[in-house]
Amino acid sequence: MIITTGDKAAESIVGRAVALANETGGKYVPRSHTPLTKMAKMHGDDEIIVVLDGGARLVRPGSPPMEFSSQHGLCPRQAAAQGRERPDAGRGVDDCGGHGARLYGRPWVGFARFCGPGGPGAHVTAIESSPALAAMLAEGLAHYRSGLAEVDDAMRRIRVACGHHLDVLRKQPDNSVDIVYFDPMFREPLMDSSSISPLRAFANSDSLQPESIREAVRVARKTVVLKEKKGSGEFARLGFVPIDRPHSKISYGVICVDRPHDN
Repeated sequence: MIITTGDKAAESIVGRAVALANETGGKYVPRSHTPLTKMAKMHGDDEIIVVLDGGARLVRPGSPPMEFSSQHGLCPRQAAAQGRERPDAGRGVDDCGGHGARLYGRPWVGFARFCGPGGPGAHVTAIESSPALAAMLAEGLAHYRSGLAEVDDAMRRIRVACGHHLDVLRKQPDNSVDIVYFDPMFREPLMDSSSISPLRAFANSDSLQPESIREAVRVARKTVVLKEKKGSGEFARLGFVPIDRPHSKISYGVICVDRPHDN
């Protein structure tokens, strides 16, 4: 993975790019007005993160670029409203999306809003299996400016964990978050989408395994949630109770844990 900047980047942006390369094991390459396609060929790497003032862009030659933006997630006012409409989850949320998780952060901001700012457990962990997407998302969540202070504050409290969700869950203590949320990439898309399609090159298309669900139940204190297509056999296979949504092609299944509070 190559880490670079735009042309004429400020020193602060260059510093962020160098830091991101050090954090992720990527290779920092000064831009020096080099076209990205040429840079990819020169260094033998087709995944390039371009660090920007308001986040980062992921570029792969021959594919549309992906950039953290409110167009790819909840708009600021939607995110703020989502946070107000959800119950408090003071222990936090694990989001096991693993495909650019929720359209570059779409529900994470709402999760972070209803977790609230207080306490060491008030957090959202966004689990992403692709190192390139994880890097782009982390930069976007850390530096994107929505125009609403409450939304920006929520984004800054989202931690991106790079790895397979099962490996991340295994390392977490029992009852350490309120909710574990699974939203696997549908193997048969419900509709064409210019924003979703580029993610499929990074998606982990493997089916969820029972071990992942067992680990999620161990880690969750309240609920494990699975998003799937309506009528999916995954709910029965994995032990989820589907929630009836008559007018939607999307359904959610739940496993209620409901462990008592320890405080």
